[in-house]
Formats: sequence, structure tokens, C-alpha cells
Amino acid sequence: MATVSLLRSLGRCQQVACHLKNVKILHQSYCFASTYCYETSEKYFKISMLDGDRDGTAVMSMRHHKGVNSMGYSFMRQFLEAMEELKFKNQVRVLVLCSEVPKIFCAGADLKERLVMPIPEVYGFVAMLRRAVSELQNLPMPTIAAIEGAAFGGGLEIALGCDMRIASSTAKLGLTETSLGIFPGAGGTQRLPRLVGPSVAKELIFTSRRLSGWQALEKGIVNDCVDQNKTGDAAFHKALELAEEILPNAPIAVRLAKMAVNRGIEVDLESGMRYEEAYYAQVIPTKDRMEGLVAFKEKRKPKYQGH
Repeated sequence: MATVSLLRSLGRCQQVACHLKNVKILHQSYCFASTYCYETSEKYFKISMLDGDRDGTAVMSMRHHKGVNSMGYSFMRQFLEAMEELKFKNQVRVLVLCSEVPKIFCAGADLKERLVMPIPEVYGFVAMLRRAVSELQNLPMPTIAAIEGAAFGGGLEIALGCDMRIASSTAKLGLTETSLGIFPGAGGTQRLPRLVGPSVAKELIFTSRRLSGWQALEKGIVNDCVDQNKTGDAAFHKALELAEEILPNAPIAVRLAKMAVNRGIEVDLESGMRYEEAYYAQVIPTKDRMEGLVAFKEKRKPKYQGH
């Protein structure tokens, strides 16, 4: 019996070692070699720059109509490419993430593709999802998710990767993975507890509960909820209004404030204060700060451009 138990333990250790090896390989690259995935010429993401009073706002829209923005290999590869492009656009001061698919934000993982995926490659693919949402969270500019319809599983995990979330009254949100025999694997078990507290997060994950936009607001998952309009884009317009409030402020200060919050929330208060001190030190010598102080003295709002 002892020998059998030992063999089983060794088998489990080999499985864990194999899993960690797959994850390590993935983290060295955005993509992974796969025999199952499909490449496509269809463009699943569109980046648009707004002008006029909204100059500095970028809109990244998901447009995988046939697959209701399901998170398959090609979709995620293009998602990573779009974020890589945005990362170095200094003219982008606020990003709004939305969907062009009616009544859908993102339906979550592409389960049809997952069914034909060899099990060893599942580890790498889920790590790719996790990496993508982390890339979204770490974009330098403030990000706002505009949720008009369904955001289930990985779809909600993408929204949780944004700094702020606006839902319409027709939105449906939930980390529904446990109803499928899995659990949130793109950061949902970590980001949701940090947002709403561990007890509420456990309740929502364990029950696979689906919430309306108003219920999500009550739980603290979204920043605001608005009644849906006839054109089905009420959350998008509310997100643009929020972006307009951010645009007049100093872009370098906003970006550094985001970094201070993101880093500080992961550590104890004293360590967080040191992050704040370090990032604040970078603000002091900037042109933005001097313009802000002059504007305050003259009691006017500075206009920050060209950053």
C-alpha cells in the first residue's frame, strides 16, 4: 500500500512539474505553439482615436460577431497585439474598451475550441488568458470597460482588468466557471476579492451567480450603471463622459497615480507609502506640475496637450 501511495504521489508531482514547465514557457512569450488553433484574417479588434473635446481618448472595440467575442486563440492573440500597440501611444490618455456585438460584451472562453484542445496545451492557453488580462491592467493610461450586455466568465475577468467599469441596465455579469466544472483562471479569483472583498467574491464564484447591471453596482463590481437607451450604447456614452472628466488633468500625474495605486494595493500600507513616495518624486520635476501650479495661482484650468 505504501508503494502504491508513493507512486501516486510521484505521479501527481510529475503532473505539477509538467504544468509549471508549460506556464514558464508561456510567460516567456505572448503565444505558444499549438496544433489545434485556427488563424483567421478577420480582425477582432478595432482601435479608434477620438477628436475634438475627446481628443486623447482611444476606443478599443471587440468585434468577433460570429463568436460573440469568445476568447479563442486568435481573439486573444489579437487582443495582446492591440494592447502592445496602445502601450506606446503617448497621445492616448484614456482608453474605453467596448463591444460592437449587440447585447454582448464578452461571452468568455471559446468552449468549442477548448473541447478540441489537447490537455497539455490547456495549461498554456489559460496562462495566456491570465497574461492578457494582466497586460490590460498594466496599460499606462486609465482604462474604462463599457458593458452593455453579457460579460460572463473570462468576459468579466477582462472587465475586471480595467481600472473602471460602467454597466448598462441590460448588462449581465458573472464568474460562472464553477457551473462548467472549472473556476476563474484569468485572474478572477484574485481581482474580484480585491474589489468587493473575499466573502462576497466567494459567494459569487461558488454560486456562479449572474448579476444585472444594477446588482453589480450594488455589489461594487462596477462604478456606475445607467438605463439602457434605444441604440444599446448607454454604458459606452457614460464611459465617454467619465473619460472627459479625466482628460483635462495632467496625463503624467494620472499615469503615475495609477501605478501607485496598482502597486500599493498589493502590499502592506507602509510598503504602499514607499511606492507613493517613489512615484510622487517623479511628478515634482515635470512640466505638467509647473503648469498646474501656475493655473491654480491664476485660478484657471490648464490644458494638457501633446503628452
